[in-house]
Amino acid sequence: MITAAGAEQGLSSTEAARRLTADGPNGLPGGGARTWRHIVLETVREPMFALLLAAACLYLVLGDLQESLSLSVMVLVVLGLTLYQEGKTERAIQALRDLSSPRARVIRDGQQQLIAGIDLVCGDILLLAEGDRVAADAELLSGGELQVDESLLTGESVPVRKQVMANASVTAPGAETSAALYAGTLVVQGQGVARVTATGARSQMGQIGTALQTVQAEESPLRRQTNRLVRRLAWVGLSLSLLLVLIQGLLNGDWLQALLAGIALAIAMLPEEFTVVLTVLPALGAWRLSREQVLTRRIAAIETLGATSVLCVDKTGTLTVNRMRVAHLYANGRDVALDEVQGAELAENFHAVVEFAILASQTDPVDPMEQAFHRLGQQFLAQTEHLHRDWTLAQEYGLTPELRAMARVWKAVEGEAHVVAAKGASEAIVDLCHLDAVRQKAIATAADAMAARGLRVLAVARARFAGPPWPAQEHDFNFEFVGLLGLADPLREEIPQAMHECHAAGIRVVMITGDYPVTAQAIARRAGLPAEVVLGGDEMASLSDAELQQRLRTVSICARIAPSQKLRIVQALQADGAVVAMTGDGVNDAPALKAAHVGVAMGGRGTDVAREAAAIVLLDDNFASIVRAVRLGRRIFDNLRKSMSYILAVHVPIAGMALLPLLLGWPIVLYPMHIALLELAIDPACSMVFENEPADSDVMQRPPRDPDAPLFAGRTLLLALLQGLGVLAVVMGAQLWGAGHLDEAQARALAFTTLVLGNLALIFSNRAGPSGLWASLKVPNRTLWWVCGLTLGLLALALYLPPLAQVLHMAALPAELLALALLAAGASLVWFELLKWGSRRI
Repeated sequence: MITAAGAEQGLSSTEAARRLTADGPNGLPGGGARTWRHIVLETVREPMFALLLAAACLYLVLGDLQESLSLSVMVLVVLGLTLYQEGKTERAIQALRDLSSPRARVIRDGQQQLIAGIDLVCGDILLLAEGDRVAADAELLSGGELQVDESLLTGESVPVRKQVMANASVTAPGAETSAALYAGTLVVQGQGVARVTATGARSQMGQIGTALQTVQAEESPLRRQTNRLVRRLAWVGLSLSLLLVLIQGLLNGDWLQALLAGIALAIAMLPEEFTVVLTVLPALGAWRLSREQVLTRRIAAIETLGATSVLCVDKTGTLTVNRMRVAHLYANGRDVALDEVQGAELAENFHAVVEFAILASQTDPVDPMEQAFHRLGQQFLAQTEHLHRDWTLAQEYGLTPELRAMARVWKAVEGEAHVVAAKGASEAIVDLCHLDAVRQKAIATAADAMAARGLRVLAVARARFAGPPWPAQEHDFNFEFVGLLGLADPLREEIPQAMHECHAAGIRVVMITGDYPVTAQAIARRAGLPAEVVLGGDEMASLSDAELQQRLRTVSICARIAPSQKLRIVQALQADGAVVAMTGDGVNDAPALKAAHVGVAMGGRGTDVAREAAAIVLLDDNFASIVRAVRLGRRIFDNLRKSMSYILAVHVPIAGMALLPLLLGWPIVLYPMHIALLELAIDPACSMVFENEPADSDVMQRPPRDPDAPLFAGRTLLLALLQGLGVLAVVMGAQLWGAGHLDEAQARALAFTTLVLGNLALIFSNRAGPSGLWASLKVPNRTLWWVCGLTLGLLALALYLPPLAQVLHMAALPAELLALALLAAGASLVWFELLKWGSRRI
């Protein structure tokens, strides 16, 4: 309830926009996007650019100004292409940052709105609930049992109580009996309404200069593998380059030319595209996931997503639509299906059930279940004495793992006893009421009947108490059983198909719910899950870790599970070798979300704590979105593998043609200028072409991959090297034939043309999935054809534009020699396909 005058309307959108412009965004300095200057500085520090610039300087020393300028222009072109790629990646990452910034629930224009925390302004009315991260400094206007963890500012882990104060004085963080709330702190209990007093750098957090997010991104296993590979190849390349410089310098005495040849070999062998791919593909993949309503908070999680073997999912809101309605009532031995009383009056016998369900709920609820109780009250009790808007809340008892029930104590009339309303799991309420065996059996039978229809069953009870002082626990009240409510929450339409995809992909789904076992089984059957075996929370508490691990091998339903038990489930599955994705939305789910290989938080109903602990956030809280994320995760990993195989393969013929002709005493074939020109095709091919590749047709028909298996296992590495050797063989053949039939410039042009066309052949071969090369040509990829067009255009300029051909020491080729180069590249493509066909047969 808002007590401040005018707070019900909050700010208008126009006024909020004006204040945002005047005060600036509610953010701290330093976490923004990299500017183009940063990208340029990072790019020119790369070894590839250092080598190209060194080659340009050497040409200048040799007096070849034209070649030096041409290479410098080429460096600028490669730099421009890198800027485009990095810029696109940075824009995708910034979009993810904007999505993952803390959310804030405010009142604007008289309506509740969920906005990005960065858009908060002074004067905004902020709505807070348990699990929320306070997005700005604020003053509490109203609240119920509000406690806040301010350890981020004070270092003290004990939450402090907040209360409304008529004359609020300035206090420091950590002070008791304060109305001041601080940005970055966490609501651990209760709810409240506050007015924002300071944002951004003017907040307490901003003044201290502490960043909200201090988690260091851990290097992913894939990046560690790739960095090791790049380091090894770099050392091999550097060693061979130095050896080449020494051999050429000693044999010919021309050390400058020998140094140029060494630089060309170093550029050819340096696979710097690996780092580009590892940045571009996951970042753009994460951006694509966000368009599928899946926010990736940690890019490294994309690697693991495709390897997930067990999905642990909540029932309510994930498998179901989370739009609850009360469908059935039970009281005094009678029950009624509410579908049968639409448009009619509800019998007086059931009024108390609805009345006390509302009294045991929040006054302005966010929980869909409590909202359903209020809607039911408005439908049937609006004109009765059973709605009590004038009563005052005196005390609350929250849900605990030991007792799955909550109670609220109300002051009804001055001088009379307080009214206590409790709601919770039917067995918990029965326990509170201390019923005899006969009534317990009757209530259990009624609850089972509701649960068998797939309804979520809750019980309500009432009591009277003089108080205060209040008892320490609900068991000390003398409760009277009132009745049962059965809530319908229909299954999402897409769930059966999503379950089928999971089974086909070798992914086991485990449904975890705090609901009644019979209800869970009914929902599981509709979803397509095995429903015969159920593991209950009480049974789980009695199992050892080894026994739990054994039980979970055959269980698909865990019912009556407390949030704190989710962590044990995750750990037991992981101990059995599973790669686990776990969903969660509450504060108590955070340990399980952190422990899982992929923690998946709910973006709609989840708390800020759950979202911060998770690697993935479902913006629509939908299980089908997890399945789409797994599909996309597998696609991203497949495209990473294709791209890196291509990079490794294409560097074999480039390095070979930079080294072998010199060792064999042939004229130099590739100068630094040639390799820089090749980079213009390789860079967009390895990043943009493969990033745009759609998923293979069988991507969700394979079992999950082993997350510990290296990206370049023996077979993958061997195939990439054999592909590269195939291109090297045909290019060497073209050079050998040209040396005997053509002059040096034309022979170099023939070898270079064959190498360029062989590079295109490598792109087509590596993008082809299990369906084969010819089928892959029908799969649309506009970027592929743009890269092919760019490559062929550059090749035409290199061959037929005299100034450029002169710089490259090449001559124009007649049509028959172009056909010969095309035939050689085609032969390498056939070789690749035969190679892949043979490897699949082994």
